Amino acid sequence: MSQTTSNILMIRPASFGFNEQTAESNAFQKNNSNLKLVQEKVTQEFNSFADLLKSKSLDVTVIDDTADPQKPDAIFPNNWVSFHDNGDVILYPMQAENRRWERREDVVRKLEHRFKVNHMIDLSRFELENKFLEGTGSMVLDRENKIAYACLSPRTNEEVLNSFCDYLHYTPVTFTATDAARQAIYHTNVMMCVGSKFAVICLDSIQDETEKETVIASLNMTGKEIVGITLEQMNHFAGNMLEVQNTGGESLLVMSKSAHQSLTAEQVAVLEKYTEIVSADLTTIETIGGGSARCMLAEVHLPRQVQE
Repeated sequence: MSQTTSNILMIRPASFGFNEQTAESNAFQKNNSNLKLVQEKVTQEFNSFADLLKSKSLDVTVIDDTADPQKPDAIFPNNWVSFHDNGDVILYPMQAENRRWERREDVVRKLEHRFKVNHMIDLSRFELENKFLEGTGSMVLDRENKIAYACLSPRTNEEVLNSFCDYLHYTPVTFTATDAARQAIYHTNVMMCVGSKFAVICLDSIQDETEKETVIASLNMTGKEIVGITLEQMNHFAGNMLEVQNTGGESLLVMSKSAHQSLTAEQVAVLEKYTEIVSADLTTIETIGGGSARCMLAEVHLPRQVQE
């Protein structure tokens, strides 16, 4: 089982915008009333990002969002679906009602032309109990060691997390994490990234010393070199990175320009021992959507269809 894949799913947005329904728990979002200008900038950022990844020999599948119903966060598909190397596809319960419309079976069906889907496991029933787990936003997966790191929040419920772990035989490592204003961090992938040989994490956001030591011990036990980032760097989305590998088997660490520029020379040097940094300007998407590079990428770990 590999931590990384070269197969990436991206959703080109049709109705990107400030989502009132998610703003309460996402301190990263900022409103902008000029919708037309926002749409143009976001489309430009999205297309440039997808083209950059393709130029780095990643196998990027881009599927267009549907215009109706309007889905302001459709650009972040990793929250509603995850794809696993045993052929499982997991669908997730989303807190915001207008994000539930993002779950599209036709997206999975399109991938089936090239990849093998054995089971679809639908956890969205937990929405009836107001319990949520927003995919690989809520969880940062160490796929090789089958560990799911999760900071508990209104969008990350421990019971649903345990259901995920039971299905896929993962071990949960849970903790609470807060930003500088002591607000719960809404998604784990904002404050940490687990690569094949390294982990980027904002340890300053974990207030409980016992929880912090548990996370550090788990990362050490699995042989990850820890790159600590500050709360300020986290605010520039330095935790929101994803390691992928291109079709030539080379490791790439994908992040935004804002995240890249926030890193110190020492941090960059550690990361570049293991991977090549690839960054894109996602300023509008980050500012209004409150998510960054990692949120835009759903890794497709499904087995390939035999005819390929």
